[in-house]
Amino acid sequence: MLVLGIETTCDETAAAVVFRSLDGLGEIRSNVVLSQLAEHQPYGGVVPEIAARAHVELLDGAIGKAMEDANLKFSDIDAVAAAAGPGLIGGVIVGLTTAKAIALVIGKPLLAVNHLEAHALTVRLTDGVGFPYLLLLVSGGHTQLVSVEDVGRYRYLGGTVDDAIGEAFDKTAKMLGLPYPGGPEIELLAVRGNPGRFNLPRPMLRRPEPNFSLSGLKTAVRLEAERIAPLSDQDVADFCASFQAAIADIVVDRVRVCLGTLRNSVWQPRALVVAGGVAANQTIREALEAVAAEAMIALVVPPPELCTDNGAMIAWAGAERLARGMVDGLEASPRARWPLETVPVPA
Repeated sequence: MLVLGIETTCDETAAAVVFRSLDGLGEIRSNVVLSQLAEHQPYGGVVPEIAARAHVELLDGAIGKAMEDANLKFSDIDAVAAAAGPGLIGGVIVGLTTAKAIALVIGKPLLAVNHLEAHALTVRLTDGVGFPYLLLLVSGGHTQLVSVEDVGRYRYLGGTVDDAIGEAFDKTAKMLGLPYPGGPEIELLAVRGNPGRFNLPRPMLRRPEPNFSLSGLKTAVRLEAERIAPLSDQDVADFCASFQAAIADIVVDRVRVCLGTLRNSVWQPRALVVAGGVAANQTIREALEAVAAEAMIALVVPPPELCTDNGAMIAWAGAERLARGMVDGLEASPRARWPLETVPVPA
């Protein structure tokens, strides 16, 4: 089957065509991502109204380019998938409404995809990972540990009680005077910093429940930065290295606790999967490689371009659901919030 996927939940306007064979193997035929980074950079973060307007202006072109790159006509595709949430509601409405219009005109099924489910299933497209596996979803808006047990079967095990990890990176970078997005900037400067200079806290460490808390760490950086201000370039680099090391320690501890709760259970994971933009951070990835090796399971991370928001992951999640006979009606609603564990289960 061939599925057109549309992603507009935040600040990427994306469209893609993905092929799924009868044996469950996937192939990306096209993947177009139009970034809105320049529009949001002056504000130090994503502005919902600007994002929604940009989606309106860019989406038709992105879809046209995806179809052209795949060398397909709309009559060739088998379904249209769109991210129906969670996300910035203005953008979600743009993408889902466009998908409904296409599906209606060409007479093909609509698939209203949960954006988090798309992240969760991407490794089945890229690496053919079998169920069950443990997903660490780490992005600007989400930090969750989820047992992925089948398409539509997701068990929430733990998550952040305040900031997402990506959000903490961006806010800390902003405090240090670094440009948006902050994650890549912190990682770049951390290379020449001293990770042991600042004694930053590791909230939730060794707690029995695999939850995260990042607000205290972020506050500690602010208070220490205010104490020694004005900051030199080396001070900033040392803060970046110390902050990144603290995040890596927290992630390792929380994942280790989570794996311990799944050990010897019927849902013992075959792999540790990391998805979301923060998955591109090499320090965190290397730390997780050690945790996976300790648990004697594989660490699987999709290619960087498929860790951040994209249309291919939406198309693939739609194809996985379509293969199980699940389609949505044109009355499907956009959602600003949509917990992964409430996604409908295939019959």
